[in-house]
Amino acid sequence: MDSKLTLIVITSYFLLLFLVSWLTSKNLSSDTFFTGDRKSPWFLVAFGMIGASLSGVTFISVPGEVGNTNFYYFQVVLGYTVGYAVIATLLLPLYYRLNLVSIYTYLEGRFGFWSYKTGAFFFILSRTLGSSIRVFLVAGVLQLILFDHWGIPFWLSVLITVGLIWLYTHRGGIKTVVWTDTFQTFFMLSAVLVSIYLIAKDLDITSIHQLVNTVASEPRSSMFNWDWKEGTNFFKQFFSGAFIVIVMTGLDQDMMQKNLTCRNLRDAQKNMFWFTIILVAVNLVFLALGVLLFLHADVNQIPVPERTDDLYPMLATSYFSAFAGIVFVLGITAAAYSSADSTLTALTTSFCYDFLQIDKHYDKKESIQLRKKVHLFFTMVVFLMILVFRWVNDQSVINAVFIIAGYTYGPLLGLYAFGLFTEYRVKDRWVPVAAVTAPLLSYIFAANSENWFWGYRFGFEILILNGLLMFLGLWLLREKENATEMFSPR
Repeated sequence: MDSKLTLIVITSYFLLLFLVSWLTSKNLSSDTFFTGDRKSPWFLVAFGMIGASLSGVTFISVPGEVGNTNFYYFQVVLGYTVGYAVIATLLLPLYYRLNLVSIYTYLEGRFGFWSYKTGAFFFILSRTLGSSIRVFLVAGVLQLILFDHWGIPFWLSVLITVGLIWLYTHRGGIKTVVWTDTFQTFFMLSAVLVSIYLIAKDLDITSIHQLVNTVASEPRSSMFNWDWKEGTNFFKQFFSGAFIVIVMTGLDQDMMQKNLTCRNLRDAQKNMFWFTIILVAVNLVFLALGVLLFLHADVNQIPVPERTDDLYPMLATSYFSAFAGIVFVLGITAAAYSSADSTLTALTTSFCYDFLQIDKHYDKKESIQLRKKVHLFFTMVVFLMILVFRWVNDQSVINAVFIIAGYTYGPLLGLYAFGLFTEYRVKDRWVPVAAVTAPLLSYIFAANSENWFWGYRFGFEILILNGLLMFLGLWLLREKENATEMFSPR
């Protein structure tokens, strides 16, 4: 793919984002950055959240993973529907009733200072690691197809792109992100649909009915695995999907901050309902694209890369038409930065409210200046983390970081479950110890499960065990005193 054309496409894309940022940054109040003034249309939030949920890794990996595990990932997606129902009916009413900006403020009122800081810390740790590595993986693709042709070193290309994200989010914050996410979701989905159309055309598939039959008849479209020992077993993945959504959306400041920009609880619940329907359909489309990519490679005798994640980028930039390549670049850029921009905003919000108490200790002018400094600080942290991943350049280490990021949500799951389903208070100063112990014990179980449990291998459901151990730790730390009425589970 021509590097000049790629540069023009990406430049035009960011110019559009700057235009959106300029339009959404007018008439700002002091709370606009954090709450969007709670005026976001629910349908806009629902559509934009698709882009934030489907990161650049998903954009590349879900189609590629079809070659390894068929459609088994859809079992996880089906579990998502249960998780989103829990968020809409249990968590959103709680957040709106307490009028929260940072959702971790709930933990302070429910348990105390150390529980509150523990929840916020684990979110910041997990999001910093997870988002940095997601941007790193996609930045590598952009470096290969664009920046290497211009002799721009990796560190400079990352600095430029992260700096651009900072520029278009540093004033409008979550209000800007809600709108930019909408455009980025549009570009991402357009890339997938155009790719499907072009591949179908190449394979002489002339109708949607024929396309569905072609995908359904492929062995790779097998959707359910009933082998209880496998990590891709239906029940493991279904229940894991439900809990993954609860913690990575419902207990995640990044995702919930968008929901809390809706005008009221009813709008936020409508947003969650339609978002769920769209997300399930979109994931099915991504999986169908995966089948078509492998069919295209088979028919045209194109060798499949050893890492199946590389199949879509390779075909789009080296074998498809220039138009398809442009659409792919737009899609992967949107996928990468729709996740990064909202993450920077959420990290800034959490740190300002949960650690600096910006709403209690600073006047309006001071709080704005402090918020800008924190936003810039986290931008630099993400930049430095990406460079660290590049320096390590070891796929096993990168996978380990993803696993670590996943483990950090277990303590949050245990904390909120204990807060919502019991009336006990806890010995607050010991909560950080429990929050560290639960993931460590979970890791020990996962590392030895095949020997201890007759060949059983943990998959995503390790999150459930992690949360359960945290819940048990809090049970051991419980006190006779009940929660205050406002923070009571009833």
